[in-house]
Amino acid sequence: MAKLRGCEIVQEYSDIISGAKSRRPGLDQLLADARPHGFDVVLVAAFDRIARNVRHFLDVLDELNHLGVEFFSKRENVDTSGPLGGAMLTIIGAVAELERDLIRERILGGMRRAKLEGRRIGRAPLKIDRARVVADRLSGMSLTKVAEKYHVSRATVCRLVNAASGLKKSSVPQPGKEETVVPSTDSSNLPTAA
Repeated sequence: MAKLRGCEIVQEYSDIISGAKSRRPGLDQLLADARPHGFDVVLVAAFDRIARNVRHFLDVLDELNHLGVEFFSKRENVDTSGPLGGAMLTIIGAVAELERDLIRERILGGMRRAKLEGRRIGRAPLKIDRARVVADRLSGMSLTKVAEKYHVSRATVCRLVNAASGLKKSSVPQPGKEETVVPSTDSSNLPTAA
């Protein structure tokens, strides 16, 4: 594409993060390099490589336009150097956002249907003896050993111990009583290195 347009490739920018995110290292670097007029043209394979949100997409293009940098997209065969290109950008950007919203809607619809059919969404709960996990940890057994013994994450052990220490002594679960516990994905309870 660069050869066909008579352009010399100065730099390639890429991201492994979803185009739905507005802050991405590759895109941020592209915009930073465009500010001192490091290049004249941005070539992309498709609009959604820049952004999938119309507002963000148009913000990026507006900034490039303000800096005097032209934008070409291979898939949509659009360039911003003419007035028709600017109109097409808005239309195609809206279609990209619509596509993303439709995908999200289908995923949520599938999750609702699965829930109605009685299928579990997310992780299966773990059946562990909560009181024994807490007792083992409080008896001095290392965090890693307790986690290995009960086949749970270290974060789950920390969460159970923190939850038990917040309760009154009379309400601490009794050993031998099984409870269902869903492991937390909250990173705030992860153990810290001393």
